[in-house]
Amino acid sequence: MTSLKLGKVERARHRKPENMADTLLGPSLCKVSFNCPFPLHRKLSPAESPTASPSTMASPCTSLSFQLNNPPQPSLIVFSGGTAFNGVVEELKKLTTRVAHVLPVSDDGGSTAEIVRVLGGPAVGDIRSRCLRLADESTSEALAVRRLLGHRLPLEANDAKSEWYSIVEGEHLLWKGVSKPYRETIRSFLAYFQHQILVRSEEKFCFSNGSIGNFFFAGARIFFQSLDAAIFLFSRVSDIPTESLVLPVISTNDRLTLGCELWDGSIIRGQNEISHPTSGLVGPVNKGHPSIPALPSRIKRVFYMSSEGRNSLHEVFPMANPTFLDQLHSVDCIVYAMGSLFTSICPSLVLIGIGEIISSRSCPKILLLNGTRDRETSGFSASCFVMAITDALNRTYGDPTNCLKNIPGQYINTILVPRDGEIPVDLDVLAAWGISNVITVDSVHDPKVGIMFDPRTLIQALAKLLSPVQEYKC
Repeated sequence: MTSLKLGKVERARHRKPENMADTLLGPSLCKVSFNCPFPLHRKLSPAESPTASPSTMASPCTSLSFQLNNPPQPSLIVFSGGTAFNGVVEELKKLTTRVAHVLPVSDDGGSTAEIVRVLGGPAVGDIRSRCLRLADESTSEALAVRRLLGHRLPLEANDAKSEWYSIVEGEHLLWKGVSKPYRETIRSFLAYFQHQILVRSEEKFCFSNGSIGNFFFAGARIFFQSLDAAIFLFSRVSDIPTESLVLPVISTNDRLTLGCELWDGSIIRGQNEISHPTSGLVGPVNKGHPSIPALPSRIKRVFYMSSEGRNSLHEVFPMANPTFLDQLHSVDCIVYAMGSLFTSICPSLVLIGIGEIISSRSCPKILLLNGTRDRETSGFSASCFVMAITDALNRTYGDPTNCLKNIPGQYINTILVPRDGEIPVDLDVLAAWGISNVITVDSVHDPKVGIMFDPRTLIQALAKLLSPVQEYKC
């Protein structure tokens, strides 16, 4: 497995390295943009092999026949956050791997918050979470790498710090099954992350509940000074299919803060404070838990603000990731996934240019309705979800010179609803907006989260919407 994956690392041993990245990845990767046309460790097919004989290479007729019998996979763009949609990613792979996962970079909770506090930069937790879900699991080494990068340190601070040193020094059992080239690559960026927090001695870093994947990601981002480069590296290490894209909605090296304006005129700063304030507690949070206080008023809009800003006067207008915009122009289907409506979905919709592109497309535009309410959507019906998305894409309550006037039906034409979900579906309101295709999908009950889509039947429903004859392997 590793001879093809990281052969450049082995060759780099026999010459004097120019820098750390040159040593780890080879000079060609360090001096080109991170748009590799194939995985570094993808196995060549017989037809691609330099030693393939004419008899093993496909003829044009054979190739055409293969294409007719195997139509190209549909392409999707999915707006989501870091957790809710993760549960259906594995099932979605059976339908298509041509998926652009668009994720916000404004999360300020958990170990991501600690990284941003000490090292600055955009939040990487949601991106790391999706990358791990897309990671290869076909070999024992792939599983070992996924297990390592998915590991979280203990909650108790001293235990967490002790385990971290065991990992970064290469002594932890998590390294079992990880070959030397992989080990050296991953450890180098973990060590670089450790160095970065040490040189900022004025800020003591807390390792409690820290994600090893987040630390690796942060080390790579700081070293390359590029979020895109860090995603590329993580994707190659995790062996994510090249046609599966994990795209930050904003490609930046700067810290971004999410704000929201309530209908009572008050402003809340920070994604965590909007979604599920935890009073500084570290660890997993159930966003629908009764202990999380209700908002004093419904959310009117979300917006980006400067890292030190406290009110709407400090609003900033970052540019959308150009790669994301390119994908939005060409995909076969647009999906607004279930999840935190205002802090996971809307932050990717409020940027200039998004509403313009989506309203111009004639493809399926599908909302996956939540099965339960949370702090952000208390008292919401299905039409409230639709209007929140419409207002975000229209930028209704932002700068009046940049507002659109599109109707909801230009942004959403289909809604998938989990059976027995607690969000009422007001069909008459939706129909008046041009949304009449409302489909009920089987659900499952999670004791911690509540009603959720059954992943298998959800992807079956998507397959039928994309093409009546689209093959879906159950």
